[in-house]
Amino acid sequence: MSGKLKVGILGGTGMVGQRFISLLENHPWFEVTTVAASPRSAGQTYEAAVGGRWKMDTPMPEAVKNLVVKNVNEVEAVASEVDFVFSAVDMSKDEIRQIEDAYAKTETPVVSNNSAHRWTPDVPMVVPEINPEHMEVIRYQRKRLGTERGFVAVKPNCSIQSYAPVLTAWKGFEPYEVVATTYQAISGAGKTFRDWPEMEGNIIPFIGGEEEKSEKEPLRIWGEIKNGVIEPATSPVITCQCVRVPILNGHTAAVFVKFRQKPTKEQLIEKLVHYRGVPQELGLPSAPKQFIQYLEDDNRPQVALDVDFENGMGISVGRIREDSVYDWKFIGLSHNTVRGAAGGAVLCAELLKAQGYIAAK
Repeated sequence: MSGKLKVGILGGTGMVGQRFISLLENHPWFEVTTVAASPRSAGQTYEAAVGGRWKMDTPMPEAVKNLVVKNVNEVEAVASEVDFVFSAVDMSKDEIRQIEDAYAKTETPVVSNNSAHRWTPDVPMVVPEINPEHMEVIRYQRKRLGTERGFVAVKPNCSIQSYAPVLTAWKGFEPYEVVATTYQAISGAGKTFRDWPEMEGNIIPFIGGEEEKSEKEPLRIWGEIKNGVIEPATSPVITCQCVRVPILNGHTAAVFVKFRQKPTKEQLIEKLVHYRGVPQELGLPSAPKQFIQYLEDDNRPQVALDVDFENGMGISVGRIREDSVYDWKFIGLSHNTVRGAAGGAVLCAELLKAQGYIAAK
């Protein structure tokens, strides 16, 4: 070991778990030393447990192939080997809350990709460029859990990444009403076209739970800590439709916005391209240098051309134009399994380390 923090991946054999493992290969601060999954995978090497289900474009890292998968339910055994864990377990929400709390109570910080704790009032749900100050609620959570270093922190749903950062950059213009339609890739369901051939050439106009998340989670991100809990913002009002489309990676959003102030197009673009957050100021390893780019061409952003902007951690925006009903409209694009899932969680962990919440045991 080279002084790196020892990391465990809970649910490491699934698609998001695999994305964590691929992103953490050669990470300067973190090293995957433990992988935990369901009892049926426990006892096998990681390579054998995944078998032919490796879904990443890059090869499985050599460093994890021979790790023996542990039973995720053996909390004390897993926690004793790591400094903190990423959670990508595939369980019911009640089971996820229970197991993430159980790890936290072993004094092991949990950085979760799951939705189960997103509305637990003292659990921070963070996009590091938007609301890093929400990590301060951890001290209240620790009192509830009875821990000194253990806690749970989460990242928000992948569906909001293509428009919530944009609206944040435009906060000074007071957006108050938003209509969004998201066109979401199949990897958001943990699938590839090999798993889900019926999605080829198809669109499904329903994704369970996504519309509520897309409408409500941005308000929690824009909320404030009051009396030891996060109180969501009340504005802007957002209404959303979510559509599954035949794309492997990349969530696109078509968004209409009303503002109380009346910005020009030039002002809107200026706010986007100059928007920076704490990750950029600190130079965190996974932070994009340019968080949001604006593309002038009418036919951009495109998934094929733009989804990997800033290694999948940047947001691409195009087609800002005046609207005949709303004030302005735009198209946003984000990588759903990088910025929207594992990569966003890795950036949260880097922020937590920089803020002193995660350290070696």
